[in-house]
Amino acid sequence: MSHRPHAKWLLVFLVLLRGASVSQAQISHWQLGGGGLQWTGNDSISILVDTTPTAIQPTYLAPDQNVFAQLDNWSPRKFPRELGFVDGERPRAWWLGLGSESTAYNATYLVDGDSTSYIPSNTQGRHDWFTFDLAVPVPAFRIGFFTPSQGFLANGLPLSEDVVPAYEISIAPEADRVWLDSNSYQRVGRVIAEVAENFSANVQVEFSRQYVRFVRWRRNPSVLDIDPRTNYSNQGGLALTGTIGDFELFAHGVPASALYLSAIIDLGQEVNFGRLSWSATPMRVLENGAHVEDPEARVWLGVEARTGRDSDPQIYHEFDNKGLEVIVERERYEYDLKPAEGYVASGRPGVRASITYDSDNWTYWTTPITEPDRSLNLQSGSFIQLKLILHSADFDAYLRLDSLWIEQAPLLAGRILGEVARLDDMQPRRGFSAVNLGEQTDFAYDIGASFTDEVERGFDALRLRTGGGTVFKRLEMGQPLAPVEPRSVRMEDDALIVVLPRAVTARDNAPVRVIFATELFLFATTFGGEVFTADSQSLPQPIQPGDVAAAISTSSLRVLATDGKRSDPIQDLAFSTPVLTPNGDGVHERVEITYALFRLPEAAAVALRVFTLDGLQVANLPLGDQSAGPQRVFWDGRDADGGLLPPGVYVLGITLQSETGTKRRLRPLGIAY
Repeated sequence: MSHRPHAKWLLVFLVLLRGASVSQAQISHWQLGGGGLQWTGNDSISILVDTTPTAIQPTYLAPDQNVFAQLDNWSPRKFPRELGFVDGERPRAWWLGLGSESTAYNATYLVDGDSTSYIPSNTQGRHDWFTFDLAVPVPAFRIGFFTPSQGFLANGLPLSEDVVPAYEISIAPEADRVWLDSNSYQRVGRVIAEVAENFSANVQVEFSRQYVRFVRWRRNPSVLDIDPRTNYSNQGGLALTGTIGDFELFAHGVPASALYLSAIIDLGQEVNFGRLSWSATPMRVLENGAHVEDPEARVWLGVEARTGRDSDPQIYHEFDNKGLEVIVERERYEYDLKPAEGYVASGRPGVRASITYDSDNWTYWTTPITEPDRSLNLQSGSFIQLKLILHSADFDAYLRLDSLWIEQAPLLAGRILGEVARLDDMQPRRGFSAVNLGEQTDFAYDIGASFTDEVERGFDALRLRTGGGTVFKRLEMGQPLAPVEPRSVRMEDDALIVVLPRAVTARDNAPVRVIFATELFLFATTFGGEVFTADSQSLPQPIQPGDVAAAISTSSLRVLATDGKRSDPIQDLAFSTPVLTPNGDGVHERVEITYALFRLPEAAAVALRVFTLDGLQVANLPLGDQSAGPQRVFWDGRDADGGLLPPGVYVLGITLQSETGTKRRLRPLGIAY
């Protein structure tokens, strides 16, 4: 694994799209691999990734090689103090509950591949334990530990003979917050060894090959501790036997996930971002060791991205003479200030204070993208960083990533700001707009642009993500704002598309307001949006929340909603007809079922279930995952096997399965022939 400081790299790969003229905002490709930046040297963290200038792929772990020895930069603490530590981005080896950085108790000495570095047995207790986190799960099949190869105890016993008399080992493929948050001993998962009497200096524990990320070893008490050769400690207690020179872990195959985190890369200028694509090849390792292409391999790529306007997404603080936090440069924080621990009390001058995220200049990581040719939905920026996870659900298959590229284009304007508010309360006292869930409300959406030079060509179209069921009311432009007729208005994928009658440019920088009505189905809704040019090659530029004008005081694109009387997540269940008559005459052959889903932070599984009046379920029809908002489905009176239900009165239920449990809304419906 490698950790390197932030690097500054100029854009080296530029492809002009055919048909784009000099006067147009030209789209180019920023690329890693292939003809772009080399994979080698442009990473800041790499965990079990083999890197060449032209491709990256997960390390194929050989069964005779110690996995611990293939990882570096081990942290001796459960919660590392490194700047910006993220779980899964650094291996850890810690002693007892939290670990220690001291030499005598540093568990990283037990995974360094050197049996002459060890934790002295006279510093250990009868229930000491060590935890090893590889950062990623590997297909492991054997764990071992052994005594030091040289040295002696105080009583003259060679360390190579100072055998641990009793122990237990547990393993887990991932963390469980129950034991991870606890500082007391708990097994991390499956127990693969529990030995009360051990006489071996080289212990090897084999188990069925399985994904393992965490290993926890504990030294248990044993009757073998009572040894006539054993000295007593200075405190009068029994000095324990058992010294470990090193631990080792063996695996065979491909990690379940391998991490490549790019450096923070300087693009040379601020740009807009478009779609993300890549070229990758699924591979399989055969029994004879050959690596061949396998299009059916269960492997995939996950990509996250973030962009910024400077080279560091963190803000660093120290305490001043009044105990207040003040911003300092990273170099001072990292090299000059003392950590707030031990004899150094927090709140004093010269001591490190908090590290916060620079959300004013950096976006947060995007959700993972697992299919190529997808929009990144990123704010514009002059710096970019990528997090690539190479996933595998097969011990012997992996994905070779040959190249990855992102569309980019010059800015349409220096900044595009937007703010939204209820039309009847554009100056809310609490600083934000609040509405009732499921209640159609009129909103005003103000958009303003700033230009740094006339090279920024401006825009003439808006895409506002307002959700389904939006009703466009009017468009206003100019100073002062006045109603104008848009060139066109349409809904597209829950977004309102408005083409302006004239372009907003540096020479004609007209404020824009869109009035629309919509319903909210979540407690917090962000009306994101972007501007673009309707008739030429360019990339859209995201609208950022901010203060556009004095008329609206929210400086935000977020609107909050309250429950009102809508506490149930399924509301407004209605049928197009009270009686379904599937008799072939073309009338009421199927029923239209409408309803609305509320307060769903993400899509949830929905099903249509049909019951007789005495409660017998006669049909269960999955409707797939559905998100918050209005829904519409159809039913033709048939059960899951395609058979028509007999005439009678039935109860139809819309069932929602979410993290909070199962919810259901019922309504009767008649079937007649």
